[in-house]
Amino acid sequence: MSLDGIYDEGNVFALILQGKIPSTTLYEDAHTLSFLDIMPQTKGHALVISKWSKARNLLEMEDDAIAQVMASAKTVATAIRQALRPDGIQIAQFNGAPAGQTIFHMHVHILPRWSGDPTGFMPHGQGGQGGQADPAQLAALAQEIRAYL
Repeated sequence: MSLDGIYDEGNVFALILQGKIPSTTLYEDAHTLSFLDIMPQTKGHALVISKWSKARNLLEMEDDAIAQVMASAKTVATAIRQALRPDGIQIAQFNGAPAGQTIFHMHVHILPRWSGDPTGFMPHGQGGQGGQADPAQLAALAQEIRAYL
């Protein structure tokens, strides 16, 4: 998909917000939701989305929604840092399919990184750490991270 288009109310993040599919929540406030990625690239790979903006990408997003998402990203990244003790944290955001975006609801990735890890990012379906994570392991990891929120 290109940078232009109509927001799809059936995208996976919209369905999470509608309560139609589950997610492993890390953090939620009035404006944002953060949860663990079900196809993580690293242990603790998290996502942050706006709960109200219908922006498909950053270029469409309202300035206040951007500020809310980034503030939540900082909160979650700080908790991940305390819980998992990575050597670094990668914050990633993609706009349009040619840039690697696969879900067209603007979102931010938080990836803890350890020395020796690859620093690139593989969009879902194109590699990454491999398949879907075990829900029980995600739940345990979320509990560990939430202890620092």
